[in-house]
Amino acid sequence: MNLETRVFLDTSVLLAAVWSESGGSRLVLKLGEAGAVTPWVGPTVLREAEAVLQRKLAESRPNMALLLDRAHVQVGPKASEEALARALSAVDYLPDAQVLAEALGTGAEYFASLDPKHLVGNPRTETLPIVLGTPGDFLDWYRQRLGQIE
Repeated sequence: MNLETRVFLDTSVLLAAVWSESGGSRLVLKLGEAGAVTPWVGPTVLREAEAVLQRKLAESRPNMALLLDRAHVQVGPKASEEALARALSAVDYLPDAQVLAEALGTGAEYFASLDPKHLVGNPRTETLPIVLGTPGDFLDWYRQRLGQIE
């Protein structure tokens, strides 16, 4: 049984993966590199990550590009108005709602984030057709999913 798993990565996850060779964020990218999952980002995530790296650690920009390439990260489309309206029903903070809307547009099953303020643990997101959690939560979810495949 072939089961593609799409995981959308928030800006915080991308930056954590660039800055640390260990941890859940980098492991999610390693799963992408192995072809076990398909990591996705949106245009907003790429812009945000690029801006933060330019400001804080410009020498890490080539490392991010290499990690994205090796992990076969796919870039989804700009969010539709419909997806943004749906995201705003769950997240009041517009920048996070924009990223969530882009995630919804990719058809990802999971949205990995390190943002506990607006995304992870937000009960209003439970009505959306995507699971939200940390990279560590995603790894647990993925293991459980693998165990369900016969």
